[in-house]
Amino acid sequence: MADELRPPEGDMDYIESVKNNVQEVRDHRFDKYSWSKPPKKIPEDEIVETITTEVGIVGGGIAGLAAGARLTQLGIRCIVVEKYKGIVARGAHIACLESKCMEENGVHIDKQQFARDWMRICGSRVNEDLLWLYINKSGAALQWLLDIGGEDVVCALHGGHYKGPDFTEYPGTHFLFQKEGSTRYKHKGGAHLMCEMEQNVILEGGNQIIRNTRVQYLEKDEAGRVKGFIAKGEDGKYRRYVGTRGVILATGDIGSNPEMLDAFCPMGLKPKRNGYSPAGLNTGDGHQMAYWAGAAFEDPSWALSLHLLAYSIYCFFFLHVNRQGKRFMNEDTWVQAKAIRCLQQPQGDFAYSVFDKNWFEQVGERAEICGGQFTDPLICFYGDKWSPDNGIDKTIERYVKKGTCFKADTLEELAEQMEVPVENLKATVARYNEMAAQGKDTDYGKRAELLTPIVESPFYALKWGPALLNVHGGVLIDPQMHVLDLNSKPIPGLFAIGNTAGGLYGVDYPLLLNGNSHCRAITWALEAADTISKEN
Repeated sequence: MADELRPPEGDMDYIESVKNNVQEVRDHRFDKYSWSKPPKKIPEDEIVETITTEVGIVGGGIAGLAAGARLTQLGIRCIVVEKYKGIVARGAHIACLESKCMEENGVHIDKQQFARDWMRICGSRVNEDLLWLYINKSGAALQWLLDIGGEDVVCALHGGHYKGPDFTEYPGTHFLFQKEGSTRYKHKGGAHLMCEMEQNVILEGGNQIIRNTRVQYLEKDEAGRVKGFIAKGEDGKYRRYVGTRGVILATGDIGSNPEMLDAFCPMGLKPKRNGYSPAGLNTGDGHQMAYWAGAAFEDPSWALSLHLLAYSIYCFFFLHVNRQGKRFMNEDTWVQAKAIRCLQQPQGDFAYSVFDKNWFEQVGERAEICGGQFTDPLICFYGDKWSPDNGIDKTIERYVKKGTCFKADTLEELAEQMEVPVENLKATVARYNEMAAQGKDTDYGKRAELLTPIVESPFYALKWGPALLNVHGGVLIDPQMHVLDLNSKPIPGLFAIGNTAGGLYGVDYPLLLNGNSHCRAITWALEAADTISKEN
């Protein structure tokens, strides 16, 4: 039987030619994009200076600065080169699977179940070695960050995780704050504080951060090892940076590069708003440099992170209607699902949450079985109970004044303000109220506890919609952060971390653990630094 399955003699050459053809197609599938062509080499007479260090780091966000800080601690000389003028940071959360803060709150995450949930949400398109690297080392990465902050920084566990029966979020999200009364840091909390903490370690340890300087391309030596890069400084002059022990790419994602989105994440072109900050900075520079150096990319379509930040920061679990005034989903789900379902609607850049005068009490009564981002207050701590003084009601009234939430005495008036067909909205609300009275959602299967009737005026329509935050995909790496070529072999001297590196995400950014990308960035940075220390 085994002999019957062998290719006929002579067919092995054919099979090998097919393999080679597939490789050739793979090598040239991006030729139509301008980014696939490397820039012309800068003439030697235009390079005004050669700066030699042990490790050159391209990108000064949370990952690049973490790598620089760790290398500094290890006594390794490094230079961080960043194209932006200041700290590159956004958001407030950082998440891991085990920490002292979680232990103090009695929180334990089953790692095996977490891994299964992550793989399920990511469609199994994940390098499990990288996933378990994050699972096993993210706690140590957070502790490393706390250690460099010392007595000036405190950690708290976030309590605003989604508590539904599906896509349940794990309570492993943390906030970092500068202690009240401390003046060590300029920033008081969040990702900006994390970056400032890392930056101080670099500078106080005698290493350099050079900003307003854009790296053009990588350079290799005769043996094919990445030896450094050429960068254009704030003064418009070109300099050669040599990293005798390697180069780390930490330039973020591709979310502001339409051509790269078209190639790797077409859905990222759909949102009309981008929530990335600083705006327009994430253009996939490191991805391109790695590609020109022979790196392999993970297969598209890459995972993307969509937050409901485009018009308001709340959407709740109430009736969701599209711009035709029709219901389109089970509202009892996580924000990523809401964003995608919204984008799939006609004119899908926004939708509405429709509710009546009792909405605030209804949210409070259900906080323990629902919650999550864009339902709970942005800052809420683990163990805290819902409070009528949390300010969410005042926020909604501000939206009414701003024009991103409509308020009316009748559904007809509400529909006119929303610019949706009146009859559609009335029919949708009537059907929703009918199912609420019956205690069963036979249209979309929402939990009965979340079917709140819309019967008492004033009526509200809260406008919400997705903004693209990040695209999580990139160059293939191994667990030591080496960049891999098309034959799955490490490119000597080249490492990738943060959102430049691929392999951990697939399909969707898994909000199982809000803030996992920040802790992943630090985990990968520490791993890259430790690899360089051991290998050289």
